[in-house]
Amino acid sequence: MTFEDQEVDPGVQAFASLPGMDILVQKEVEVFFETPRVFAPLLHPGRYKAAWGGRGSGKSHFMAELLIRKCLDHPGLRWACVREIQKSLEQSAMRLIKDKIEAYSLGHLFHVMESEIRTPGNGIIIFQGMQNHNANSIKSLEGYNGCWVEEAHSLSKSSWSILRPTFREPGSEIWATWNPTNRNDPIDEFFRGGELPPRAIVVEAEWYDNPWFPPELEEERIYDQRRDPDRYAHVWAGKYLQASQARVFRNWKVEDFETPKGARFFFGADWGYAEDPTVLVRCFLDHAKKRLYVDREAYQLHCELDKIPHLFDKIPGARNWPIRADSARPDTISFVANRGFNIVGADKGPRSVEDGIEFLKSWDIIVHPSCQHTADELSFYSWKVEPKTEDILPILEDKHNHVIDSLRYALEGARKGQSMIDYVD
Repeated sequence: MTFEDQEVDPGVQAFASLPGMDILVQKEVEVFFETPRVFAPLLHPGRYKAAWGGRGSGKSHFMAELLIRKCLDHPGLRWACVREIQKSLEQSAMRLIKDKIEAYSLGHLFHVMESEIRTPGNGIIIFQGMQNHNANSIKSLEGYNGCWVEEAHSLSKSSWSILRPTFREPGSEIWATWNPTNRNDPIDEFFRGGELPPRAIVVEAEWYDNPWFPPELEEERIYDQRRDPDRYAHVWAGKYLQASQARVFRNWKVEDFETPKGARFFFGADWGYAEDPTVLVRCFLDHAKKRLYVDREAYQLHCELDKIPHLFDKIPGARNWPIRADSARPDTISFVANRGFNIVGADKGPRSVEDGIEFLKSWDIIVHPSCQHTADELSFYSWKVEPKTEDILPILEDKHNHVIDSLRYALEGARKGQSMIDYVD
């Protein structure tokens, strides 16, 4: 009987001791690399290697390790890690690759520089954004052996069209990883829209394929599964985002950006009740461009009272800047204030929710890629829909709103005409 013939519970597949190998172990330069079974096809030669699926599947971790392996096997390798927009290296693949180099004690072979990584045999890994390139400038990458496209669902059609023919060295490869958003995104049309291109290897990877799926993500996965099937399907099961006229926010996008020095921050907090998360969010305003930037979030389910200060400390400046919080828990506010935070309850009042939402909708909201929960809530926050008639009602759904509420509280003063202060360059 083959492994595929057996009934195996998702989530416990990865380390089964059956011939046929859930974990492939390869030894290179005295280093053992463990590869979850789902990614095994990507170890074979191919012009295109693509991995798509929901959150927590380990796609990026696998690709980072695969790139390190490739650099060890092919001294002098020249590789580009690209994404559609990259304004800083903070959230690029560079940090993950650096962590892998340290985890495998390969610092004597790889040298992490300020904006690139030097690899064995005088090779190099660079990190670039496609919006910084055009048909002429992209020629600077023609001598490279391949690229890894991060967050490939964001790649534009024009970027994809100039990227593909750029890598033309013998044996060159193009890799892509992404969480699907829309079926008409260029990357999905290319890899999932019909006949595959020659020598393409495409795998779907989900949370249950990851043998190292962390308990913190498992807690969030179960929470989403219980509370909202649509969100669960998109975030965790790799399904396309379901567009709906009932969605509240359409004025936002995820984009990498650098927080300017001298920014005037606004902090907002929402408290977890029972199964709900405790949240702290940090944002700032650009009045000239009418933009609201969300650059930091702290989010935890089942956060005990005495753990809240530790959660809040994950955001720089949380102890220095004023925080507006849900005033329904004055005891919690008092507890946090006594631990060194400048925190007060939001005023709320009649129509505070509706007015707060309208205020958020009046800005172009730019969400940093690290703020995944913010992006999730902006995707799913909706008006109620009458089940029988499918009419959209003027009533906000009381879910997918913990970060949204935190943003409302943070900007309460700005909404009321107080503290309308821009960031300072």
